[in-house]
Amino acid sequence: MVLFFDIDGTLWNYKNEISDKTIEGIRAARKNGHKCFINTGRARAFVTNENLLGIGFDGIVSACGTMIEYNSEVVYNRLISAEDAIRTIETVRAYGFKPILEGPNHLYLELSDFEGDMYGDKVIAEMGDRLRGIDECWGKWEMQKLSCATEIPVEKRDECFEKLSDLYDYMIHSDTVVEMVPKGFDKGVGIEKVCELLGEDISNTFAFGDSINDKEMLIAAGVGVGMGGTYHDLSEYADYITASLDDDGIWKALKHFELI
Repeated sequence: MVLFFDIDGTLWNYKNEISDKTIEGIRAARKNGHKCFINTGRARAFVTNENLLGIGFDGIVSACGTMIEYNSEVVYNRLISAEDAIRTIETVRAYGFKPILEGPNHLYLELSDFEGDMYGDKVIAEMGDRLRGIDECWGKWEMQKLSCATEIPVEKRDECFEKLSDLYDYMIHSDTVVEMVPKGFDKGVGIEKVCELLGEDISNTFAFGDSINDKEMLIAAGVGVGMGGTYHDLSEYADYITASLDDDGIWKALKHFELI
């Protein structure tokens, strides 16, 4: 079997804490011959935590399927062209959006856009020297997707989306945060690409996720496992709802399906 795990709210909590049982479960699954992949909306530049990577994974699907690593080698990497990136930034800024450009090695944002912003502070703290300014790197970004902070009216937000609708699909995380993903990509596509790479039937896959942005991978996988105790009702998309992250949901699901 090939197992895919979302990060935030699935592998770890909002403090980036990973339970011992989660670590033990994934390591036991690999020992039993199952391949384990991270499958995250985070760009690879934002997946560097040593405790997370130290669990041991066979590969990483990052940035909603736009980059895939297997056995520590990059086997797929889709970047947005400089022309499309410039058009994107100029458009979202014209509507008052504050963008974060996400790539394999760096995240790009303007610090002045995120002063006192909780999410911005988290990104800045975690990224450290992998953070770059958008303007200082103008036209030279390695960009796979982007997120934006915005407080404009919904009508104006949707007008902006329409102007870029040939390039992106959108995930509305809240009234103030949107994610813009290149058309044709999502976490489910990431699972399909890994299966092609491994010559594995997609029916022999499990996906573990906690929120609505995991919908595509829960549907794509042979078995979709939703984490319990979340803000999102995943019963429409998941085949099985396990216990919450804090109640060792991954461990319990692995035991339930006799993967460990």
